[in-house]
Amino acid sequence: MHTIKSFILAMSLLVSLLFFGGAYLIVSGIFNQSVQQSALKDSDLLARSTFASMYQLMSTGWTREQLEGFVEANREALAGSGYDLDIFRGPVVAEQYGQIDQAPIDDSVAAVFDSGQTLEHVEEHAVRYTFPLHAEAKCLACHATAEEGDVLGVIDVEQDFSAAIAEARENFFFWLVLLAPLPVIGAGLITFLVNRRITRSVELLEENAAKVNRVADLRNLSLGDTDLGFDELNRVFKSFEELVGKFRTVAVDRDLLEFEIKLLEKFIITSEVVRDWHDYICRLMTDINEVIETYTLFSIFKVDDELFDLDVFWRSPPSDGSRDMLERAVREHMGQHPSLSDAMLVHINHHVADHDGPPIELDESDVRVQVKSLLVDSPKIGGIVGIGVQAETVNDETRLLVIESVLSTLLNVVGSVKAIFKYTRDLEYYATRDPLTDLYNQRVFWELIGYEIDRAQRHDQRFSLLLIDLDNFKLVNDSYGHAFGDSFLKAFADAIGKGLKRGDIFARYGGDEFVVVLPETDLEKACVTANRVLSETDGIVLTAPDGDPVSASVSIGIAVYPDHAAEPKDLFLFADNMMYKAKAKAKAEGKARVAVPSEEDVMDVFRSISEKGLTILRAVEEKRIVPYFQPILATGADRIEAVEVLSRIDLGDTIMGASEFIEIAEKMGVIDRIDYIMIEKALAEVSASGFDGMVFINLSPRALVLSEFIPTVRKIVEEAGVEKPRIVFELTERDTVKNIQLLEKFVQELRLEGFKFAIDDFGSGFSSFHYLKHFPIDFLKIEGDFISNLLEDSRDRAFVRLIAELSRELKIHTVAEFVESEEVLEQVRALGIDYAQGFLIGRPAPSPTRYLPATVD
Repeated sequence: MHTIKSFILAMSLLVSLLFFGGAYLIVSGIFNQSVQQSALKDSDLLARSTFASMYQLMSTGWTREQLEGFVEANREALAGSGYDLDIFRGPVVAEQYGQIDQAPIDDSVAAVFDSGQTLEHVEEHAVRYTFPLHAEAKCLACHATAEEGDVLGVIDVEQDFSAAIAEARENFFFWLVLLAPLPVIGAGLITFLVNRRITRSVELLEENAAKVNRVADLRNLSLGDTDLGFDELNRVFKSFEELVGKFRTVAVDRDLLEFEIKLLEKFIITSEVVRDWHDYICRLMTDINEVIETYTLFSIFKVDDELFDLDVFWRSPPSDGSRDMLERAVREHMGQHPSLSDAMLVHINHHVADHDGPPIELDESDVRVQVKSLLVDSPKIGGIVGIGVQAETVNDETRLLVIESVLSTLLNVVGSVKAIFKYTRDLEYYATRDPLTDLYNQRVFWELIGYEIDRAQRHDQRFSLLLIDLDNFKLVNDSYGHAFGDSFLKAFADAIGKGLKRGDIFARYGGDEFVVVLPETDLEKACVTANRVLSETDGIVLTAPDGDPVSASVSIGIAVYPDHAAEPKDLFLFADNMMYKAKAKAKAEGKARVAVPSEEDVMDVFRSISEKGLTILRAVEEKRIVPYFQPILATGADRIEAVEVLSRIDLGDTIMGASEFIEIAEKMGVIDRIDYIMIEKALAEVSASGFDGMVFINLSPRALVLSEFIPTVRKIVEEAGVEKPRIVFELTERDTVKNIQLLEKFVQELRLEGFKFAIDDFGSGFSSFHYLKHFPIDFLKIEGDFISNLLEDSRDRAFVRLIAELSRELKIHTVAEFVESEEVLEQVRALGIDYAQGFLIGRPAPSPTRYLPATVD
């Protein structure tokens, strides 16, 4: 590979050699031609002057001797001059005057005599000029035999100039050699000057190229207005700057792309991320600052209608002034947003990723310019999220495009993590607590009583169960409204709690029923606790909205493990029967009572359970299981689009509800037969009635373990002629939590058959998110306790709204149960719940025929 310098020098030398060689040849040729032409002219002049001299002599009447002497004199005069002159006498003159001593006539001379034309013969180093002497009128006086125009003679001049040419060439070559170094020196000088300017240009390019290690360095690359001495080089540099400018708009840092990929890999939301979401965001801040200088990231989350959480994550500790400025900037953004301008309360929390990092000091203009915010019109999952970015990162449009892509994803992740954190926290709370009283809920009660039985068995101990019911609470609720009823329940819950000791397990079972587990407590101690509860609740008097004082009493049933039962549900049934016995005593004796079980009570309770068992067995054998249908309203279309099938037993003179026989049927192992009978009769009734909506069917947990369930149901459905996609099988969340693996297999089989699947009482258990993540759920039926308290309890309202929003994101339909008033229905609609079910929509009926006009009554 050659350098420009060596190339220019070599080319200069080559051009010089070609120039001198060419010049030598051309000059030599021109010189030869000039010498030849000059020789011809000289020969012509010599011939004519010779003839003129001869004519002068002939005019005097010269003799032959004079003629020969003249010729000889010319030869002697021209000797050594390179000229050779011969004079030839023509035949006309020879005939008259005789021959003379002359050179032999060759072809050239003969040709001139014949043609009478001058002949010029040119060779490389010699010329021959043969000149004819024509007879003129004045010549005829002496040459009487000649006629005018005849050739009287020929003068032949030959000139050899080779010696002159050789001498000229020798002189020319000498001067050529003498001048040859000058072009070489000039070529070297030109090469040096050109090379210096080119080298300077190349070095300038190299210096600027060396500064570019990342795309961001392109912003600092500038060749300026340097004049490189050549217009062509200036144009090249201008084109290079234009190319750099184009690269600035399209190039992306490799480290930025690698960062984006690595950062996106971190955007995997796990339970650990949700649990420790503050630490997760702080780690992200550290990762972001390896590529993008980011001083703060903040998220605004809508907690309630007028309450917002503002979490600010700083790269390193901010100054107090910087904290205040950022808070003001965010509040200004919120104030300018139509959905946020009326925000009343904003809880602000600051977090620092690197406590040992350099302090952050910002001025007002920095904060205003650098805050990038994403404020959605209607905050949903993730609320409103914003992020702050250093100003210099926004100068490069392409870099900004990549950064904003990362940040947009980051905003969504931050918002989603915060949202899921809140949802998880709320769901965990509501999964374990009754939202009205803050007591344990029914689900936790069953978990804890099972745990207490295991503990009592291990330590060979007793424990007691109290079932507490408010007397005439329905009358209070109906007379003064749900709001006052809720206040009444909370007051009694507080009073009951005062009668308990630390370590007792206190839960609201549902409605106006409360349960208490008394660890390591026998019957005698349980009676003491029950009477203490009676004492605490006896003095409760609340003032109703109309000013009337309202009081109530409680009835308490007691059961002792293992004296009265060894299974949780048996123990509960025993306490339940004792509670009803206490109510009966209260009616008879007119005051609150505690039913202390005797041996006779134990026999009566088990006799009652046995009688129910026989009744259930007979009903199964005689297929007296009958379906009842409760309508489900589509809130958007305002029409009945589904019914739920409820099991009943027809005893002839009365109808037994499911709550009276389901638990006993499960213990007796006949629940699956009841399911089959109920499904068969329900689908036959649906087909006969012409109802074309969806059919929700409750299943017992036993269906999960029966291998013949799916084939049997498939056969029943085919015989009934009802399309499979119209059938929705329900399992309660409380029943599924213990059978999670079986449930997954069961749901997949249902979906493969074409059926749909619903989770009933959603929100009452611990595994809500697990179901949503792993199972193809079509419907969530929201726990009725949350729906019934929508108007009075903001926490219930928040919980239902969270479920509705999350379900919409996951494309799952929601059903609100316990809709018993127009006000609750309107709230359900406002929260975006898809379906409503409850006594307002319709009570259970033996046939769906009444719902054929698909509107609310």
